[in-house]
Amino acid sequence: MKQLEVVYGIRPLIEAIRSNLSIKKIFFQKGLIQESNAYKKLRHLSKEKNIPIQTVTKQEFFQLRNKNHQGVFAIISPIETYHIKDLLPMFYEKGINPLLVVLDRITDVRNFGSIIRTSVCVGANAIIVPKKSTAMIGSDSLKTSSGALFKIPICQEKNIKNTLLFLKNYGLKIVSATEKSNIDWYNIDFSGPIALILGNEEKGISKNYLEISCEKVKIPVIKKISSLNVSVACGIILYEIFRQRKFRSKTRF
Repeated sequence: MKQLEVVYGIRPLIEAIRSNLSIKKIFFQKGLIQESNAYKKLRHLSKEKNIPIQTVTKQEFFQLRNKNHQGVFAIISPIETYHIKDLLPMFYEKGINPLLVVLDRITDVRNFGSIIRTSVCVGANAIIVPKKSTAMIGSDSLKTSSGALFKIPICQEKNIKNTLLFLKNYGLKIVSATEKSNIDWYNIDFSGPIALILGNEEKGISKNYLEISCEKVKIPVIKKISSLNVSVACGIILYEIFRQRKFRSKTRF
């Protein structure tokens, strides 16, 4: 039996409601005065969707004392995950030019949430993560992604190497972001189907995955540091992909 998930924070809960997640009950902190428009929107959506609401004391929030809960949390059903083998044919049938983000052992939940949020902003179609050695898909990642976790399919795969080979055989260009490359990120053609690999915060991308890659790209830095933060690097490369695709779509005819 899957364990129910606790989601906290105003905006993640708004996105949970808008995504039609199965919310069992929303808890508001007693005596807390909130005047923000987001808080009022949450109260309105809760009543509109007939979601049970309960006002509880501050002590009920004790387990979330180190979280930015903003005086609200909810109990929801587990977040649904997918397999990319099921989604990819559907993308092509819909005429989608796939952009997938593959996370190799990203363990920091803040990086994980930030990458999800950026991926949603640029229109990526799915996030692929290993079943093990990755940030937990739960309340913290919901919060750090500002609810973006509800807006993109998360694919948990048992074997990332086999998954990358499947993607490559399906016609996707596998691009690894690594400081070991001699090619700058803006010199790559990102117009076609892409699977972008981002590596572990300390160890980078696994050697096996680098060998499978069609391209390896780096983001040059002036000062001598090992590399950029992975979520920052993700944003830089994803927006180059976004720029190239947007430009080409305008100049195609």
